[in-house]
Amino acid sequence: MKWNADLYDDKHSFVSQFGENVLELLAVKPGESILDIGCGTGDLTKQIQDKGADVTGTDYSPEMIAQARFKYPTVNFEVTDAANFTVEYPYDAVFSNAALHWVHNAGGVIKSVYEALKPGGRFVAEMGGKGNIGKLRSAIKQVLVKHGYTMQAETQIWYFPSLGEYTSLLELHGFRVTFAVHFDRKTPLQDGDKGVAKWIKMFGAQYFTGIPETEQPKLLQEITDILEPHYNENGQWYADYKRLRFTAVKE
Repeated sequence: MKWNADLYDDKHSFVSQFGENVLELLAVKPGESILDIGCGTGDLTKQIQDKGADVTGTDYSPEMIAQARFKYPTVNFEVTDAANFTVEYPYDAVFSNAALHWVHNAGGVIKSVYEALKPGGRFVAEMGGKGNIGKLRSAIKQVLVKHGYTMQAETQIWYFPSLGEYTSLLELHGFRVTFAVHFDRKTPLQDGDKGVAKWIKMFGAQYFTGIPETEQPKLLQEITDILEPHYNENGQWYADYKRLRFTAVKE
């Protein structure tokens, strides 16, 4: 998937804004070494540095990393596969916000993170959890099937685990889970009734692979119409986010 880093910063800055709460859970101490995986365009990575940590931000997207390096030239950023990476020196903490649900190989992520941490090091993250954007995914599938795009309707873009599923994986790989919560967080969409289409174009474009460009606006409008009773609250549209947040310690 090729990311539009400018659009991400312009219309989807809520990703890093909500992540500021996860930073509080990370509780950065000056002088700590911290790895931020799935850092996007680097906003939270820079905040970690500003708290006095020696931080490295990584992302699978070269476009995101290029934007991050442009915005924050004093921060170290690298293109890395979150499901298969090694580090030269172990870290005090590994942090991730709104990224792990893009990686289907959860075991690879957790194994790599475990090996990247010092003994007693912590893994602090938030990701999409079970049921995340359930209404949106259902509406997309309904419209695609209606128009004969059954293959596209079965596209599996994300991995949204339950709390039990993900914490069990953490424990299986040697972590002790000290905190975990699965919660609803309705998330505002920008640009009113255009927000659904813009969200899909940013994060769910794979659903429209092979569908003619000329047909896509009609499909996006039908999806928006289905979601309006659920998403439109007096003109402000919200997506049905469900998040999984946790802290796990390497024993």
